[in-house]
Amino acid sequence: MKYLSTRGDQTARGFSEILLEGLAPDGGLYLPTHYPKVDAATLTRWRGLSYAELAFEILSLYIDDIPAADLKRLVSQTYTEQVFGTREITPLKQLEDGLYLEALSNGPTLAFKDMAMQLLGALFEYELGRRGQTLNILGATSGDTGSAAEYAMRGKQGVKVFMLSPHGRMSPFQQAQMFSLQDANIHNLAVEGVFDDCQDIVKAVSNDLEFKRGWKIGTVNSINWARLLAQVVYYFAGYFQATKTNDEQVTFAVPSGNFGNICAGHVARMMGLPIRRLVLATNENNVLDEFFRTGTYRVRSSAETHETSSPSMDISKASNFERFVFD
Repeated sequence: MKYLSTRGDQTARGFSEILLEGLAPDGGLYLPTHYPKVDAATLTRWRGLSYAELAFEILSLYIDDIPAADLKRLVSQTYTEQVFGTREITPLKQLEDGLYLEALSNGPTLAFKDMAMQLLGALFEYELGRRGQTLNILGATSGDTGSAAEYAMRGKQGVKVFMLSPHGRMSPFQQAQMFSLQDANIHNLAVEGVFDDCQDIVKAVSNDLEFKRGWKIGTVNSINWARLLAQVVYYFAGYFQATKTNDEQVTFAVPSGNFGNICAGHVARMMGLPIRRLVLATNENNVLDEFFRTGTYRVRSSAETHETSSPSMDISKASNFERFVFD
């Protein structure tokens, strides 16, 4: 499997290369040259798999430059009851007839970002060790990405994390999670402004190719394809728990700010998962809602961005939306 940029760079790259690079040299986001199609027979076979086994099957379709035995080991060591507190990893709870809640908050920081970030930490350490290299992770967070990334990367060999966050705009709990870490490879930087200001800095650094490569800078935000890919798995896991046969369709309602989580659902549907609808839930910062209602994508300024009780959704520039538009 090879990957191309959403902005026209036709240089095909392997998974391990884009894992460490994050953003493409032309400023675009990476996408696979095609989405592997999953047929009914494969869906039936996957129904009886554990979460780790399912993750290996899906990831294997996109990762062919890491030996299968190594990938299986990394996945098996990541998705364990010890790490996520439950054997199902993402258990499904029925709220009423036809309505279910998929738990994505069983990781070490209680955020759904743990689902992908725990694997990303293992992949980074593995690939850097294989190459004998080091990496400086530059990230932006409104709360959950930062804490999940830092807990996934803390103590990892060859990795340092520099996480930008909007000063005074995270929840006290998430701020405490991040700022209390004393690991030598974790560094927190507070920025005056909103999340989009932090994200703009990360993108500006990533777009300076000479600086980026000179300082060995990578990303863990969902602009990194590897993180989004790991999130595809729980859409399949949720579907299998909610249905008995492949003839059934489901609808996923997903709170979204940066379009990363729901973009993973879009990828799952492109692969052939029987998804009827993807419902994008938002708050007052309704850039995406406005686009799907009117066809106009209007980015808000920092002054226009509302500070709400859900800071992870207080985003007006949805990076992963670029992947959806490209498709």
